[in-house]
This record gives sequence, C-alpha cells and structure tokens, in this order.
Amino acid sequence: MSWNEPGGDKKDPWSGRKDENGPPDLDEVLRSFQEKIGGIFGGGSGGGGSEESGSLKGLGFLAIGALILWGLSGFYIVDEGTRGVVTRFGKYNETTPPGLNWRLPSPIDKVEVVNVQNVQVIEVGYRSGGRQGAGSVPREALMLTKDENIVDIRLAVQYQVKDAKDYVFNLLNPAATLKQVTESALRGVIGHSNMDFVLTEGRSEIVAEIQKEIQKVVDAYESGIIITTVNLQDAQPPEQVQGAFEDAIKAREDEQRYINEAEAYSNEVVPVARGAASRKTQEAEGYKERVIAQATGEVSRFSQLLKEYKKAPVVTRERMYLESMEQVLSKTSTVMVDVKGGNNLLYLPLDKLGNRSSTANLDNRMNKTVSRPVHQPTRNINSSQRTSARGRDVRGR
Repeated sequence: MSWNEPGGDKKDPWSGRKDENGPPDLDEVLRSFQEKIGGIFGGGSGGGGSEESGSLKGLGFLAIGALILWGLSGFYIVDEGTRGVVTRFGKYNETTPPGLNWRLPSPIDKVEVVNVQNVQVIEVGYRSGGRQGAGSVPREALMLTKDENIVDIRLAVQYQVKDAKDYVFNLLNPAATLKQVTESALRGVIGHSNMDFVLTEGRSEIVAEIQKEIQKVVDAYESGIIITTVNLQDAQPPEQVQGAFEDAIKAREDEQRYINEAEAYSNEVVPVARGAASRKTQEAEGYKERVIAQATGEVSRFSQLLKEYKKAPVVTRERMYLESMEQVLSKTSTVMVDVKGGNNLLYLPLDKLGNRSSTANLDNRMNKTVSRPVHQPTRNINSSQRTSARGRDVRGR
C-alpha cells in the first residue's frame, strides 16, 4: 500500500515518521539523510559533535569515491588499425597508439578515434550502390576533351588516413573535399588530352597523372590523406554517339590488322630479297675475280708468246693463224669438204639441213659434184678434211 493512499498510515518516506497535517521539515530531512550516510560509512548516532564529524567524514568519502570514478572514466581503448586524437578543451593534445590509454576525463579531454587502416573509396561519375542506386551520374561523368569532344568518365579513388591529427583538424569534411579535388583533377587532365588518347592507349598515363594531381592538392591542404589507387572504371563516348564511335573503333582495328599483315609479309619477303641481293653480289664478285684472273693469264700468255715470236717470227705467225682459224671455225656450223683430186670445196650449211627443200637442193648439188653420197658424220668430215685444207693452204702460202 502506498504511503499516501487513503486509509494508509501516511508514513513520511524522508523522515520515517507520521505526517501530522503539514509539510515535512527540511532540517529533519537533511538530518535523516546524514544519519543514513553516516551509517553507511561507520558514523555513530551519539552526541551532536560526533554527528557533525560523522557527516563531514561521510561527505569526504563520497567526494573521494566520486573523484575516483571520474578518474577511472578517463581510461579508453584504441583498437588495432586506429589512432586516438586527444583534445583538451578543444585544442589538440596528442595522438595515442592502439591499446589501453588514459586521458583526463570529460569535459577536460575528449578522444576522437580515427581509422588509419581502412581503405575508403570516392566514386566520381557513377554510384556503385546505396539509396540512390547504381548507375551513371552525368553531371559528374561528362567532360570536355582537348579536341572539343565529350567523353563519359567513371573514376574510383581509394585512399587512407596517414596522419590522424591533420585528418581531424585541417579539413571540415575530408570526404567531400577529396571528391571535389578529384573532380577538379580529373577534368583538368581530360581537358588536356585528345579523345582518342583517352579512349585507347592513354588510360594508364591519365590515371597516373590524375593520382599525382590529387595527391599534390591534398598535401597542400595538409589533409593527412594518402591516395593509394586510382581506377578508371570506364571511359567511353556519350550514349548518343556510341554507334558512330564503335564504327570508328572497328575501322581502327581493321587498320591495325592490315598493318600487322603488311609487316608479316614484309618480314617474309625482305629476308628473301636480301638473300638474293647477297647472292648476286657474291656472283658479281666471283665474276670480277674470274675476269681479272683471265685477263692476267692472257697478258702473261701474250708476253710469253711475244718472246717466242721474236725468236721465230714466221713459224710463230703461222701457228697463231692456225690456232685462230681453229678457234673461229669451231664455233660455227659451217663445214668445208675438200675432195681429193679436185679444186672445189663443198660448203655444207648444217643449220639449214632441217629444211626439206634446202635438203633436196643440197642433195642435187652433191650428186652433181661428188660421185658418191656422203653418209658419214659431218663432224668427222669436218675434222679430217679441214686438216687437209689447212695443210694445202699453208703450203700454198
């Protein structure tokens, strides 16, 4: 039953006695509270002096206990991979490492724990998920190139905190600041590049340049941020003109394929041509050496022949004539046949013997001149009869 319910004994919860038609006495309430505290800390209920001494002693113990509890509240734990930034009355005091640390309790010191190990991501030009949903953000993605074309760029920047103090104190909103710096650096680099360079072979160079520019700006801000990775997620022309750019890319691929085929053909033909040229050069060198050697031999032979001619001019002249005629007649198909006992020489044009009409006329002429037909080989007749003709010619001369 409650102390103030109707029909109750109306006991006063502060004084522990019955309430007699009036409000409780404040002195009586304080005295009752002091007695209870004194009872807790060992105070007696003796005379007035002892009661006052016990009350002061109890309040002292209470203050000491409260002070101890207040001091214990200054202990805090910093997890691995994080740092604790301690501020004293709002001013930076120190940065504490992972583990159990102590600071002056609030409201003197305060601690802000900063994760320096976690890799955070800033997305520019697209959203990978969240309440807004995934997809492109044209306001951030579309930008102008050096050759006045528009490209759709999607970029992701990964970063970590390298200095917890600078990260907490130097930037009001580090993530928003980093995103604005990223957009500025991205548009600056793309604005100094041609569209073909951005879409094809220049991606790695563009990413390196963007990372360099971002890091340069955040270092100038003393933001305590280090850029770990910059990923160019996608770079393509606007959706309205993608068809035309796909055709251009196919044409460029065909061009590269034709160039590769031409280089392959060149690599196949050029060595063969070089080999043929080297062979011709060697043949020319051989011919040169042969002609020089032959000319040297002719000169030597003529010198020796000159010596012999000076010794016997007539015999040497006759010998030279016979050798010359033999050399000349050996290269022709004409055959001179000398008949014994006659003064006529028979001329046989062997190159025309294949013609039937010429052969018939030649047979008639041979029948009129020679009593017997000539059936022996022409080359044998040439050799024997020419020797006889040479002898008569030499003797006649």
